[in-house]
Amino acid sequence: MILVTGATGNVGSNVVAQLAEAGEKVRVLTRDPARHSFPEHVEVVPGDLTRPETLSQALDGVERTFLFPVHAGLDAFLDAARLSDLQHIVLMSTAAVTYTMPTWIGEQHLSLERAVAASGLAWTFVRPGYFATNDLAWVPQLKAGDVVRGVYGNAGLTPIDPRDIAAVSVRALLDERVGESFLLTGPEPLTAIDRVRIIAETIGRPLRFEELPHELYREQMLQHGMPAPVIDDMLEGLAALDGKTEPVLPTIEEVTGRPPFTYAQWVAHRAAAFGPAPVTPVH
Repeated sequence: MILVTGATGNVGSNVVAQLAEAGEKVRVLTRDPARHSFPEHVEVVPGDLTRPETLSQALDGVERTFLFPVHAGLDAFLDAARLSDLQHIVLMSTAAVTYTMPTWIGEQHLSLERAVAASGLAWTFVRPGYFATNDLAWVPQLKAGDVVRGVYGNAGLTPIDPRDIAAVSVRALLDERVGESFLLTGPEPLTAIDRVRIIAETIGRPLRFEELPHELYREQMLQHGMPAPVIDDMLEGLAALDGKTEPVLPTIEEVTGRPPFTYAQWVAHRAAAFGPAPVTPVH
């Protein structure tokens, strides 16, 4: 039995689907089972990583788990795991733990990795970089018009499709890739300008990217509730890549045996989220 936490998220939902497709026995831990649907034969247990009283039932008979990074619940989970038959944890971490200069996000995830490594349980760390799904933050702007406003439009990131993060996690679970850490990138470096163009081509709208002043963008992110340390780390990282590109790593293909999804494929997969294509007038 494999337990999947964070099973309703962008990565976790794909982990569930891919494990079920592989014929594995899967259990998910979710706060509100009635609000979500899962593949047939997936066992659903109500609970939460931050509610320790739900963990023993969730872990009963479980040998392996995909662990979503929830800081508040990790210690209780590891305590419950040591009392159960759990043998292997695949922790979703972040590429930020590998940065030379520590960031707030990197330090948060490093603390999780260290706790899991010190637990005495077998572990694997999956460390993705920039999620393609982060660009769904542009949707409110696309609902308002054809301009995406942001900063450092020429910073080249390597966006990753969550289906690929899930695929690496699934292989780590099924192939027992114990003690390994997988640093993931997407297959191609793309700037925000590139990504807006690809979205435009996919959904058939004349979109364009418009650069905002650094301080104005920071203030907007603060108003949207993003923590200041996260904003500052993000802006510093983008500034360092302005006019440059992140390296592309072959990890996804090496682990899964297939090429990763391109950004264009991800956009096509999620095209409905970016809004309907324009209606062609009938003459």
